[in-house]
Amino acid sequence: MSKFPVDAPQTKVIKTLEILGFRLVREHEHIAMIRENPDGTKTPLTMPNHPRIKGSTLRTICTQAAISRDDFLKAYEQA
Repeated sequence: MSKFPVDAPQTKVIKTLEILGFRLVREHEHIAMIRENPDGTKTPLTMPNHPRIKGSTLRTICTQAAISRDDFLKAYEQA
């Protein structure tokens, strides 16, 4: 299994989250994304608008958005 990214480029993180079903809603000081789930609920996601995203921040984002480590890493490799 590959390692979790330490300092991931913001553009690659956004592409990864889009692969996982999120869409960009707003980009200012923070980036807001949302995913519409099959059951009709919505999963919001907010991350800092920095050029590089730290690994600890990515893990927190994944936890809050209910994204498994394996799913994130597979999508990250595709992005």
